[in-house]
Amino acid sequence: MLENLGLQTPEALVGEDIRIRGIQFTVIGVYKSKGQANPFSNPDDQVLIPIQTARFRILGSNRLRSISVLAPDEARIPDAMADVQKVLRREHKLRPDKPDDFQIRNQADFLSTLGETTQVFSMLLAGIAAVSLLVGGIGIMNIMLVSVTERTREIGIRKALGATRLNILFQFLIEAVVLCLLGGGLGILLGAGGATAFTRLLGWTTQIGASSVGLAFGFSALVGVIFGVYPARRAAGLDPIVALRYE
Repeated sequence: MLENLGLQTPEALVGEDIRIRGIQFTVIGVYKSKGQANPFSNPDDQVLIPIQTARFRILGSNRLRSISVLAPDEARIPDAMADVQKVLRREHKLRPDKPDDFQIRNQADFLSTLGETTQVFSMLLAGIAAVSLLVGGIGIMNIMLVSVTERTREIGIRKALGATRLNILFQFLIEAVVLCLLGGGLGILLGAGGATAFTRLLGWTTQIGASSVGLAFGFSALVGVIFGVYPARRAAGLDPIVALRYE
């Protein structure tokens, strides 16, 4: 936000006038930076103005969507929630047999909701990654099967010269793993580039960990081993005489 206003430090803004929807306000203070907690909202970009001014001159409504209440300490949060409930029920003129027409949530509820949302997104991303690995593995297997077919005479010549089934098996298995590692390396480069772009363009806080890079390479190698076994076994099982006659 400071960059958008052409300022270098927050303190330089104190005492200056800014306009919000054409209404002039004087800055009387700046909160300490908290950092961006999630990619969808940044508390450092919030502007606090008098509630009556906001309701009638900025928002154009006298209704409140939410009220934030600070308890003296964490142990007294349940008591504070009970007091707030009593006050709201009295102000809303609700009889004892009527349910609340409002919601009261504490920070623990927000954290629980955030955790559930994160878990859902993690499962969704895991499912997408699994499908991507499956499709990529099938593609690798098809490529290796085509390679085995095109190199049938080569396999026959190698066997005629003394290559064992194990030699042929490891040759094609290593080729499948190398193909997957190349794909994994390209994916890591694209991911790192995307994270850097999000950081520079959107201001998101991103970090690339060595464990994530190692995990990506490990899964790439595993996919190569799993989906390269069948083509490698097919190549190793070719009869050298039949392979030499193949055109």
